[in-house]
Amino acid sequence: MANEIAVFDSCVLYSARLRDVFLNFAEARLFQPRWSDRIHEEWINSLLRNRSDLSRRQLEMTRDLMNRFPNSVVQGYETLIPALTLPDPDDRHVLAVAIHSQADAIITANLKDFPAAALSPYGIAAVAPDQFANHLLNLDEDEALTALARMRSRLRNPPMTASEFIDSFAKAGLTTMARRLRSHATRL
Repeated sequence: MANEIAVFDSCVLYSARLRDVFLNFAEARLFQPRWSDRIHEEWINSLLRNRSDLSRRQLEMTRDLMNRFPNSVVQGYETLIPALTLPDPDDRHVLAVAIHSQADAIITANLKDFPAAALSPYGIAAVAPDQFANHLLNLDEDEALTALARMRSRLRNPPMTASEFIDSFAKAGLTTMARRLRSHATRL
């Protein structure tokens, strides 16, 4: 099992495609995922506000499946929040989760909200989803490609060709990873 620990900001978990790719990489043991109940509530509530086709029950089932990863739900971080300073005070809980879980990275699309100066004293880096996906591909390309092939094989409604599957990553913001995967399409 990889020792690297990554905390996911709700903006990454909001996207089904991003959530799925990182959960498949976690299932392949390329890293250890972390989040909190508060992070879950943020992405679930955002989806419920923006997607009338989804129900709280559906999203809570997804959350419950995510929480099956060992030690993924971080608790006991709340006392750290008041001492933390970030551009957006509402993001302090994410940093507190990362500190408490001794994470290596916070995976977020909002890099400006997690400046290096605030994170580096704790040995934590803010990493964009595309950068993290590429890092995991570099870490163990064969295992990552196997995880992606498994992910694609589970798609039923609708199934996707390898090209469509790769395009879905680009549309989700994983543009560098998508470019890289084009040369491995036959393995997906």
